[in-house]
This record gives sequence, C-alpha cells and structure tokens, in this order.
Amino acid sequence: DLLLHRDLVILEKEIVSESDSRFSLFRYSKIRSATDNFSKENKLGEGGFGHVYKGRLTQDQDIAVKRLSPNSVQGFREFMNEIKLIASLQHKNLVRLLGCCIKGKERILVYEFLPSGSLEEFIFGAGAKQSWPVRRHIIEGITEGLLYMHDYAHECIVHR
Repeated sequence: DLLLHRDLVILEKEIVSESDSRFSLFRYSKIRSATDNFSKENKLGEGGFGHVYKGRLTQDQDIAVKRLSPNSVQGFREFMNEIKLIASLQHKNLVRLLGCCIKGKERILVYEFLPSGSLEEFIFGAGAKQSWPVRRHIIEGITEGLLYMHDYAHECIVHR
C-alpha cells in the first residue's frame, strides 16, 4: 500500500506538471458516495472496459465514473500509463479526465459529465430531433477530435 501511494503521488506530480489540467486522486469512499454505491439508477452504460456511472461530487459538479472491470488483465503500470496519456490530451471535442481512483483491484477513471447523452442516440436514434446541418456539425466535431488523437496528439493513440 505504501508503494502504491508513492506511485500515485509521483503520477499526480507528473501529470499536473506535464499538462495544465486539474487532475485529482479521488478517495474510493468519495466516488462510491458520489455514485450512490454504483447504483443501477446511476448506470449510464457498459462496455468491454467495465461500467460507466453518473455521479455528483458537489452541489454543482456532475461526473462520469468509468469503473474498470476487476477481471481486466491491465496491470497497475499500464493503468498509470493510460492515465498519463488521457490526461495529456487537450482538445475542445474530447471529454476531460478529472482524475482517478485506485483501491485494491478497483481502477476508476473520473471524467467531466456531459449531460447531452449518447452521441449515437443524439445523431441517429429516436432522440435525433436536430436538423441535418446541426447533426453534420456534431459529426464534424467528432471527426476533429479523432483527427487530433491520430495526427496531432503528442503520443500515439491506439484504441478499439
């Protein structure tokens, strides 16, 4: 546990010094409380990485909490490298990483919460009430974010 804490302190200093973002190390109890103990009502979705929950840190700060699957083969060092990479990405069309939480086998990423919902639902689903010019603008924004990650980010981004 002492080694883990030392590594997290080093990680926080590296990320804060490399990027100008506000990166935090969150206590597990704070994340658990913010998501109402990862309740079903707060679950936004799930994927190969684990589950995503909506949470509320303060009266006016909603967050998206990505709780990685405990069965993940990703080790601590790989998780720390991923955090450094994500925290270094700065683009208007990418969601911002606020911080992380590591406790035992728990690996949690905390992002800013975007209240608009799923982009897929917003553009193509039943909720797509926007005109095609508006939807095109959104799709172009997505494309700009992807182009930034693939061509202009400082690090090579590989994703699935």
